[in-house]
Amino acid sequence: ENECNQKLNIGTGRPPVGNRVTVVLGAQWGDEGKGKVVDLLAQDADMVCRCQGGNNAGHTVVVDSVEYDFHLLPSGIINPKVTAFIGNGVVIHLPGLFEEAEKNESKGKDWEKRLIISDRAHIVFDFHQAVDGVQEQQRQEQAGKNLGTTKKGIGPVYSAKAARSGLRICDLLADFTQFSERYKALAQQYKGMYPTLEIDIEGELIKLKNYVERIKHMVRDGVHYMYEALHGPPKKILVEGANAALLDIDFGTYPFVTSSNCTVGGVCTGLGMPPQNVGEVYGVVKAYTTRVGIGAFPSEQSNEIGELLQTRGKEVGVTTGRKRRCGWLDLVLIKYAHMINGFTALALTKLDILDVFAEIKVGVSYKVDNQTIPYFPANQEVLQHVEVQYETLPGWNSDTSAVRSFEELPENAQKYVHFIEGHVGVPGTIVHTHTHTHTHTYTHRHRHAHTHRYTHTHTHTHTLMHRK
Repeated sequence: ENECNQKLNIGTGRPPVGNRVTVVLGAQWGDEGKGKVVDLLAQDADMVCRCQGGNNAGHTVVVDSVEYDFHLLPSGIINPKVTAFIGNGVVIHLPGLFEEAEKNESKGKDWEKRLIISDRAHIVFDFHQAVDGVQEQQRQEQAGKNLGTTKKGIGPVYSAKAARSGLRICDLLADFTQFSERYKALAQQYKGMYPTLEIDIEGELIKLKNYVERIKHMVRDGVHYMYEALHGPPKKILVEGANAALLDIDFGTYPFVTSSNCTVGGVCTGLGMPPQNVGEVYGVVKAYTTRVGIGAFPSEQSNEIGELLQTRGKEVGVTTGRKRRCGWLDLVLIKYAHMINGFTALALTKLDILDVFAEIKVGVSYKVDNQTIPYFPANQEVLQHVEVQYETLPGWNSDTSAVRSFEELPENAQKYVHFIEGHVGVPGTIVHTHTHTHTHTYTHRHRHAHTHRYTHTHTHTHTLMHRK
């Protein structure tokens, strides 16, 4: 008992901190380029984690001219030295997980052997996905608009979790007869609510039973596993957020949001770890704003500017294939995301998409009834009608795609970055440019006084530079 107390520092007044995790979060409506930032930071990571969401997320990473699409697997698993951990806050569609693993295994990565899954993660069944589609259809018929979900069953499974009728990985690996009974009860419950729903109960149970052998070697008690990772030998642990701040169930543009907490609190609840183990928090910000589906979008440009951003940025969703709506950078919502997440650094992506603009507008405040408001409105009707106040900055009219350091950027591009940092109040920034040859340039301007240059050996190059 004394030994246990010493390990936990009980009675010393000082909780043990252990390793800290580096967190990468989206600061807008998703699609900010989190996968690219994670790919960079995962190069020297020992462990990468997912803490929320399901296969509704979509990250694309290109290595040696091979494109990998990630939906459920943490994209940092592309590093062969990394162990990947899917935490309890993630909802797992097992056919989707194995399909994704096999698709990527065929490209030469042994990811299944390096994957750990929390036994407390909830399972997405095929009928959750069917229900998702039916609910969207009903919303369309009743209100003339839907939520624009990915139809991956995310809303229904998180609803079942909150209603305490969900089933978890630990249930699947325990008594299968008991699991089957609970599965059938849940299926019948949905059939009662949606009479047209077709569920192949026996067929899905056979599939699920077949997954038991395949998955059991990956499953651990997630809390114990995470505790050991945090309090064992020094380890670089990266947490990869899915979705983004404005899609958060609590803080997003409700109801046009996802069903989980994709802000920093979701890291603690979705992995089973305390807040003192959260270290650096990177907010990933696209140099302009995009949104998929419906919902308020104050800085949207439904004109040739929006079209130019869409075509230059190749703005099409990874998971849905839908065209993204585009507009100017909105710093009101970035500041709002920072208030919630406490970003220690910003990662600014796709800066070079703005190369062709003679002038660039940046949203800096909102007016409602001719009064400037100091907050981001919760109510969607209010948000639909805010008047965005813009600052107009001069463009740089030159190609930045081959730039390798912050100092090489045109002066006006540097000023654009400084303007964002100054307005949001976050010091360090990774700047990323993207070209068709998949060359990524990262320049890290950091508050610490050391310099570190890192380039890894794929056909796409990352340059990471710490500057004071």
